[in-house]
Amino acid sequence: MAQSPQEKASASLDKISKEELMKAQSNTPIEDDGCVWYALRLFTLRQMDVVNSLADRGIEFFVPMQYVDYMDREGHRRRKLKPVVSNLVFVKKTFDPGFLSGVIADLPYKMMVMRKMRGSREFCEIPSKQMYDFRVMCNPELLIHKYMSEEEAKLKVGTKVLVTHGPLKGLSGKLVRQSHKYYLLKEVPGMAVMIKVTRWCCQAVEE
Repeated sequence: MAQSPQEKASASLDKISKEELMKAQSNTPIEDDGCVWYALRLFTLRQMDVVNSLADRGIEFFVPMQYVDYMDREGHRRRKLKPVVSNLVFVKKTFDPGFLSGVIADLPYKMMVMRKMRGSREFCEIPSKQMYDFRVMCNPELLIHKYMSEEEAKLKVGTKVLVTHGPLKGLSGKLVRQSHKYYLLKEVPGMAVMIKVTRWCCQAVEE
């Protein structure tokens, strides 16, 4: 069975850099394959160590990334990929939930799977289509997109739509207006992303 880019990367984690690991993630095909996802809330600053540990155990992960500009030692402007947030990692459910609980208990980093609601013991499952749309919209190559907290996203007033035309065709979310421009907003547990969209390419759908 062919190895995925993440599995190949995990074969030599002691030699792989943060940039190489994220390139492996970027090269992993984004598919709506019916698998649900979980959101891991981290209580550690060692996000990349957590990601390395998950990859080492064959767990497919997703960390939203964005390009940031910086000046190198010679004064040249450079770009690099950097996680949008440092306290979240999304993992695909290709295992029994008990396996993930065991992994979390075994790792020396404090984290938890986000629950359906406060006080609940049930993991919050992110449907495959919702996560597919979110991952597509998080493409760091997209120039006009913004990230926000889940709480900020819930305050945005808008209409649930399906994009029926253009490069974003097939994606769904909330059509919101900001600074006289329209954006498609997609929420997942812990955060949200919105990208610029043409209003005439969207069709309202029932809640």
